[in-house]
Amino acid sequence: MTKMTAGQIIKTFEKWAPKSFAYDWDNVGLQVGSLNKPVENVMVTLDVVESVVDEAVEKKVDLIIAHHPLLFVKLHQINVDTPKGRVVQKLIKHDITVYAAHTNLDVAEGGVNDVMADLLEVKDRRPLIPTETDKLIKLAVFVPDSHLEVVRDAVSGAGAGFIGDYSHCTYQVSGEGTFKPQEGTNPFIGEQDRLEQVQEKRLETIVPQEKLSEVLQAMESAHPYEEAAYDLYPLLNEGRTLGIGRVGQLEEPVSLKDFADKVKERFHVSHVRVAGNMEKTIKTVALLGGSGEKYIYKAKRSGADVYVTGDMTFHMTQDAVEMGLNVIDPGHHVEKVVCAKVQQYLEEHCNENGALKVLLSEVDTEPFAIQ
Repeated sequence: MTKMTAGQIIKTFEKWAPKSFAYDWDNVGLQVGSLNKPVENVMVTLDVVESVVDEAVEKKVDLIIAHHPLLFVKLHQINVDTPKGRVVQKLIKHDITVYAAHTNLDVAEGGVNDVMADLLEVKDRRPLIPTETDKLIKLAVFVPDSHLEVVRDAVSGAGAGFIGDYSHCTYQVSGEGTFKPQEGTNPFIGEQDRLEQVQEKRLETIVPQEKLSEVLQAMESAHPYEEAAYDLYPLLNEGRTLGIGRVGQLEEPVSLKDFADKVKERFHVSHVRVAGNMEKTIKTVALLGGSGEKYIYKAKRSGADVYVTGDMTFHMTQDAVEMGLNVIDPGHHVEKVVCAKVQQYLEEHCNENGALKVLLSEVDTEPFAIQ
């Protein structure tokens, strides 16, 4: 069985969480190693600390995909007498490639914040801090009647035709196409130097600009003609709004106390820090994986009754409570919940021939303990 390279795996992964989604201050992407390395075992982890690298060495891991960047703070030297230097040295010595998906995985649909929202059953959600809106392109392709369904399914499978929660959204109209194959052609229909008239469908659909290359490749692979005829039109319609964090609704209102218990249970943590009136009714929830205290004002303006985020400090929490925003801090480490989703994605999209083994790190990288 042919092994995928680290670069091929990452290219597939970035169809879900493109690096372009990341904040410009973030260091996502390749951290250590080679993208050309053949990969048999990949391990998913929240953090790349020395105990995780030791685990990777023991399990013969070729590629580590982490949420938190190993090289988040710029290195001015690699001193192997320091903890960070030892980690880098060990990775290079054992030929382990490391890749990080940080804020791009926060922004991505189905990423960190959506996994957290799913666990807390937060519905009808939107980004807490919008970062960008999809640019949309209309694709109109002319297809012989016999291949309409094949082409439609191909472009839809590559990411075209999504409007809200509906997929495979297309429009088609019948017409007659004409063409004359020239010398050197090998036409699917007709003969060289003879004008052909063919019953065709004009198939129209909508494509996010970031997926245009994949959609066109899928369309051309499925289309029977040597030269597919198609048009592209830039649209003024707004596509998906992407961003950090989520705001949404609970199906039924609950007290802050009961919701805090749910956060603790669903995120599998021993405790949460709660600030606010424990009897307060909670209906609208804002959440943000990782460190989110600087966004308390965004959470308040969103209409949230409670804000779930990590690393809240004393004075910022006081400010939140003073302006009527309840706070639940389950810790930064709860972002670990996304690791199983990354594992699932890689198994579904990178393991068609069964040559790739996707592991979850078993090392607990939570630095805090409660005595």
